[in-house]
Amino acid sequence: MNCPNKIRNLEICTCSYSGCSRKGLCCECLHYHRKKGALPACYFPSDAEKTYDRSIENFIKTYKK
Repeated sequence: MNCPNKIRNLEICTCSYSGCSRKGLCCECLHYHRKKGALPACYFPSDAEKTYDRSIENFIKTYKK
């Protein structure tokens, strides 16, 4: 996908998964995780994001603390 914002998005992307094909393509990332019932990395603090558990349940648990 040719995204005019990809370079700018990469500067703020917090995804630590190096093999991610959607890195910097926020709209694709959101759609991908939404289909899986999950949230993208940018919704999580870095310690929670690194677990790769992007579930909504993990999001709620993380922010209840």
